[in-house]
Amino acid sequence: MSYRTPLWLTLPLLAALSVPAVAQESAEAPAPVPADTVIASVNGTEITLGHMLVLRARLPQEYQQLEPQVLFDGILDQLIQQTVMGQKAGELSAVNRLLLDNEERALLSSQVIAETARAATTEEAIQAAYDATFAEAGGETEYNAAHILVETEDEAKAIVEELAAGADFATLAQERSVGPSGPNGGDLGWFGAGMMVEPFEAAVFALQPGEISAPVQTQFGWHVIQLRETRQTEAPALEEVRDQIVEEIQRAAVAAEVAGLEAEADITRPAPGAFDPNIINDYTPISE
Repeated sequence: MSYRTPLWLTLPLLAALSVPAVAQESAEAPAPVPADTVIASVNGTEITLGHMLVLRARLPQEYQQLEPQVLFDGILDQLIQQTVMGQKAGELSAVNRLLLDNEERALLSSQVIAETARAATTEEAIQAAYDATFAEAGGETEYNAAHILVETEDEAKAIVEELAAGADFATLAQERSVGPSGPNGGDLGWFGAGMMVEPFEAAVFALQPGEISAPVQTQFGWHVIQLRETRQTEAPALEEVRDQIVEEIQRAAVAAEVAGLEAEADITRPAPGAFDPNIINDYTPISE
């Protein structure tokens, strides 16, 4: 019997060779083949189409576009080789038995997670979550402002007087502001409530568009603020935030499911101090 290189070794080479796809004439699609169809057997151990499909689904993305015959042959070779080697091994080692136990736990729990998440994300639930979160989101005020930041109150008062005499705000900001927005004429862009420190925010809220504040002190220094304009925000459309809503619904549903299952289960845990936590770093108890 000739030895064939396993798929996990051949795929990188095959990808590098850029195997061309075989041109085929269009034909009527064949009937689906059942997943339990036996494709091959090794000493009586069956390898089904289902085994091949789930292995294919876990291949790295760069291999997913390989020509079907390459994938079919490579995956089948891998499963046959794994089967003959597994038959030689006979039984799992102690470490691998523990790994398999953990893998089974992980697969079963992921199955429950997927089912719970899928059941929770109905259109009704998505709409209700959107209404609860975003129905009142519109109508908030956003502010567009600029400021000139200086170190002392006297400097700030002098700037207010110059502005009252007709000086250009952006020019003074470029010339006198010590803040990072100075080179941009003091422009702070748009911001909403809670985005600025309290004394600064309070001063902005008290202004009308076009007005300039009296000197305002914060931990950064003294500010002279110009409110340029305001606008009312609008709630985002449902489709803009659908992914966010679905994620939040699923996270909450899964957390509730886990909490409920734990509450119903008969769980025993070690008493505090019953074990030295350092045992988690000691691999010697497991016999290979």
